[in-house]
Amino acid sequence: MSISGHQRHHAENAGVDVAEYWERRYQERDRVWSGRANPVLVDVVEPLPAGTALDLGCGEGADAVWLARHGWRVTAADVSATALERASGHAAGAGVADRIDFQRHDLARTLPDGSFDLVSAQFFQSNVELPRERILRAVAEKVAPGGLLLVVTHATVPPWSWHPHEDAVPTPQEELAALGLALDDWHTERLDAPARRVTGPEGQQATVTDNVIALRRRVR
Repeated sequence: MSISGHQRHHAENAGVDVAEYWERRYQERDRVWSGRANPVLVDVVEPLPAGTALDLGCGEGADAVWLARHGWRVTAADVSATALERASGHAAGAGVADRIDFQRHDLARTLPDGSFDLVSAQFFQSNVELPRERILRAVAEKVAPGGLLLVVTHATVPPWSWHPHEDAVPTPQEELAALGLALDDWHTERLDAPARRVTGPEGQQATVTDNVIALRRRVR
């Protein structure tokens, strides 16, 4: 019986410390990500009034800076000190450092304090074993009444991606069910898998899909 690409990567990285893994990955290159905000975040959040936001796994800070530029006060969390240092520099260069609180967390162990009008988990996936659903359930509790939980994951990835290529990909509905949320407390605003074109490091083109879950906490 074969195992999926995702399981294979986890098997290969069994016992690897999460912080060490991501530190090594960030230190291998001067920049890992594009520096542009994730497109689903922009599409979903741009029409919303600004408030407080939690950016989960903020990486080099592109989403946090975009949110701050649009008036949000952001708490941005990541396990990598190198990523957070770069993100802080990015925020300072954009003139929004005073609107972002960068915090280092191994999110399987600790989470930022407070409640938020937006909790954003953009591609919160890892090649190292991660209790992803447990973390997402915990951060969902930090969404304020009337606030939005936005979870976006890779449903498919381009051929050049470092992410594991899954043999079986869950649907957005299956991903939502796996979170185990009390859905009576939420209004589903989006639950779909839109396609988008992406460009690779050498100009390659591909079409990928993202699973999108956007839930609004009901005001009781």
